[in-house]
Amino acid sequence: MKLEVRFAQWLLAAVFLVAGGFRLWQALHGTPTSDTTLLISTAEMLLGVLLAAGWQLRAVALVAALALIVDAALSHPFWNARGGAQAAQLLQFMKNMGLVGGLVLLSGAGGAKRR
Repeated sequence: MKLEVRFAQWLLAAVFLVAGGFRLWQALHGTPTSDTTLLISTAEMLLGVLLAAGWQLRAVALVAALALIVDAALSHPFWNARGGAQAAQLLQFMKNMGLVGGLVLLSGAGGAKRR
């Protein structure tokens, strides 16, 4: 795998590792956290580890992309917001879509050779 693709792989993995890890760290230090948030954070950490390791890279990258699409739609509904809140939600939504784009590219650039 090319160095720049490997670097992109690790940066994309870091998004999941840091996001999930930060919430788990907060929970370990007393921040009230729902069971659902703990489960999602653990899944994010697992996705990050699998992405960083390159295990089944195409499939894992596509699962991560799907997870971000769902997260964007559920967590950042800019279409329901107004004013500054709408701009902030749109920014977060589009950030997720940019990450989805990177993951889709990674799914096509890494992993097993095509025939």
